[in-house]
Amino acid sequence: MKRNRVNIVTLGCSKNTVDSQKLMRQLEAGGYSVTSESADPADIVVINTCGFIHDAKEESVDTIIRHAEAIRKEGRGKLFVMGCLVERYRKELSDSLPEVDGWFGVNRPQEIISHLGLAYRRELNGERVITGPSHYAYLKVSEGCDRTCAFCAIPDIRGRYISTPVEELVDEARKLADGGVRELILIAQDLTLYGTDLYGRQMLPELVMRLSAISNLEWIRLHYLYPSDFPMEILEMMQDNNKICRYIDIPIQHISDKVLKMMRREHDSAGTRRLLADIRRMVPDAAVRTTVIAGHPGETEKEFNELTDYIREYRFDRLGAFRYSHEENTHAALRYSDDIPEKTKERRVARIMELQQEISSERNASMAGNIVRVIIDRKEGLFHVGRSQHDSPEVDQEILVTGGKNIEPGTFIDVKITGSTEFDLYAEIRQ
Repeated sequence: MKRNRVNIVTLGCSKNTVDSQKLMRQLEAGGYSVTSESADPADIVVINTCGFIHDAKEESVDTIIRHAEAIRKEGRGKLFVMGCLVERYRKELSDSLPEVDGWFGVNRPQEIISHLGLAYRRELNGERVITGPSHYAYLKVSEGCDRTCAFCAIPDIRGRYISTPVEELVDEARKLADGGVRELILIAQDLTLYGTDLYGRQMLPELVMRLSAISNLEWIRLHYLYPSDFPMEILEMMQDNNKICRYIDIPIQHISDKVLKMMRREHDSAGTRRLLADIRRMVPDAAVRTTVIAGHPGETEKEFNELTDYIREYRFDRLGAFRYSHEENTHAALRYSDDIPEKTKERRVARIMELQQEISSERNASMAGNIVRVIIDRKEGLFHVGRSQHDSPEVDQEILVTGGKNIEPGTFIDVKITGSTEFDLYAEIRQ
């Protein structure tokens, strides 16, 4: 008997990726044939949307329309839409896109599974279908957020911060490692808060310690550490435990006290500077990644120059810059006027990235001759493409390696850096 084929299309962040993979496992166990991002016609298409900022919302709507049109032309198939965009705009979407067969928000996978005629299997919690490379995976340690950043709609979309118990995460990580995962990337809207709701204290250090005891895992990477109440014990663990990547993703968003206050961030300029200096002092070989927002209400040229001066001074290893987006029902949208012209925002973002390009180019050039351990992600033309512990997949630079034949993805090798560009390194396998 032919099984119904379901194509899961995932947009947005890695947290959505985890949600889609767990949904795929439920559907697979229920007898469906599941694929991810397939261009071929399927009996059912499920689009997991992002509704965070304007560009992401546009991409989500465009994707829905494109698949609805393909189903119409094919003359068969069902289209279901889930995720953050639906949570924010369910009524508006259902009114304007009647061709969609069902709308489902976030945090309720049981609803879509039930709609497809299956019973939700709780015994499959922690199991998923890995899409993409099988040697690394994201581990979502919590849902939602308790921060009240002025620009952010996530708390309204995803709800309050809810940690997943340590034992469940360790069990999930073991299953992933048994399935071939070698690099585990911990994600949350805010890793810093992990465990405070369940255990009354920060539990990230204990979780990381438990995960590092899993023998098949080689690297554990931490994403999205909020600057306020930063768990300093993590830095001490990095000094002693080679499984914990020397990689600190800490989104500061700005350095001006005026802008930070308008953003409703829980850290100020002086505290941020002290923390980042401590990170450099305690783990000098760590790569520090951050994100900043340009064009937030209240940011004049004075505050913008304060930000670029600090970027130039601190010399972040990795940096992403985003143009401020006025999001409905956020504190910033309700309280402030979005009075900075879009061209000014774009100019500021371009200036930040130009500055970061200079920093990255200089940092990469200084790597020449260094011996670096890398994990191979794929083969591309003449190169094996890999990453060091300082580089996270999809968002950071890569190392293009020559030498060796058909090295399997997930293999760790030592390479010698031979050259560089602004955002990539070249290397040869160490002889």
